[in-house]
Amino acid sequence: MLIGLFLFSSCKDPNTIGLGQDDSAIKGDLYDNTTVTSQTQLDDAASTANLERYPLGFMTDPVFGETLAGTAMVVNAPGTSAGSTATSKYRFGKNAELDSAVLILGYAKVTSGSSVITPFYGDSTQTYTFTVGQMTRDLTQEHSFLSSTEWGKDATEILGTLVTNDKNQPQGAIYIKPLTPFKVTEIVAGKPDTLRTVVPQLRIRLNTALIQSKIVKMDTLAFDKANLFTDKFRGLYVSAKASGKGGMIFFNFADTTSRLQLYYKRDGKTLATRDTASINFPIRQGIGPILAYVKHTYTNPDIKAQLEDNSGKQYEQTYLQALSGLRNKVSFNFDDFKAKLGGAKVAINKAELVVDVTPDGDAHFKPAPRLRLYSYDVAGLRQKISDNNPGSQSNPNGDPRGVSDIEFGGYFDSVNSRYIFTVTSYVQDLVSGKTKDYGTFLSPAPLIYPANTAPWEPLATSAERSILTGPKKDAAAATKRMKLNIFYTKLK
Repeated sequence: MLIGLFLFSSCKDPNTIGLGQDDSAIKGDLYDNTTVTSQTQLDDAASTANLERYPLGFMTDPVFGETLAGTAMVVNAPGTSAGSTATSKYRFGKNAELDSAVLILGYAKVTSGSSVITPFYGDSTQTYTFTVGQMTRDLTQEHSFLSSTEWGKDATEILGTLVTNDKNQPQGAIYIKPLTPFKVTEIVAGKPDTLRTVVPQLRIRLNTALIQSKIVKMDTLAFDKANLFTDKFRGLYVSAKASGKGGMIFFNFADTTSRLQLYYKRDGKTLATRDTASINFPIRQGIGPILAYVKHTYTNPDIKAQLEDNSGKQYEQTYLQALSGLRNKVSFNFDDFKAKLGGAKVAINKAELVVDVTPDGDAHFKPAPRLRLYSYDVAGLRQKISDNNPGSQSNPNGDPRGVSDIEFGGYFDSVNSRYIFTVTSYVQDLVSGKTKDYGTFLSPAPLIYPANTAPWEPLATSAERSILTGPKKDAAAATKRMKLNIFYTKLK
């Protein structure tokens, strides 16, 4: 991933995004021996309603273990639109016979200006097996949409499978190429079939006999109202397995790309003729629910030990994983710093949380491009820390000491293998007693936050992970560790 290149075009070197200010340019004395602790914890489940992109895949990470993600989706009657029960009242015609049924899933992409990247994470060259099951659960009646819910648990009737990298598949060999358009043959009523280029997408053939029975032969009245159709055809659940390390793919359901497309023949308008036709059944956010299920299985003894250890012991390295996997709880003890001040008041000129990464050299599972830092309030609810909450017209309750996202930091510095956060006002308030630390947390984040998503909410829209070097008290100057740099002026 070209970290930061497309997001911060004004930066000369994308590897320097989030780097701290040159120490010599900061006024005051430096104190970098604050007692910091960092503990690996399970992150909270994420809401998967109206995600900007949906995860689907299977990863076997040699350090973390297995992660699987599946997506459940409502298939809607033709002509269904958001906020309405009306449909186009589609009719297949007389003696309709299905030729093929294709589940089309549009790949997600991240764009900024003219640059485009894929949020795919892992090894795209591995062989992936996608399985499409028939949902029995009515997603339109759900009110909680957490990623921890196994939406496809009862989707045991298999409607179709796709094995990538296999030339013996009905449509030939399919490869995971999230940014590559390709050509398909399109049926045009009353005209010869035409070859056209389509946006990057995954196409899974479904069993024609089953779709003929379930949809083509469905009572025609069920096509007249959206809820009647979804009651008869409860939707689909797509899961994945992968060889080797596998990977996590993300799909887009915000436009018309994702759909169930049927190709069929029916009696023509003249005697003894047959017409060829196609019809789309939309799968789209805002029309019917689309939900994701994520499961992590941690096999690393060190991770398992940390998750089970409530003693407060500091481990040499800690772990972060996206898709509501792992976070770190970070704590600060300022007793030694206050003793150094001798009871005097202090002005914090600059404070930086430096988070060093333990390099493991994995070519496919690279460190997260960005981390986020947030805290709990007295009620145990997530909130921005003051440095990441600048006041503005759109945020009148923000903190006037807040800084921009770039100044706040948290972006991966690949040159020095670290992240740096500006936490000046947060540390000032903690040291002075204005703010109490009810919990401060680190977790992975995508390079660009999804639209309409708060930067402290659990996310299911990226899959990266990072291995962090733990804090060390009284360490030598060059020691890789998590630490707090405090530049301060002692007041009289």
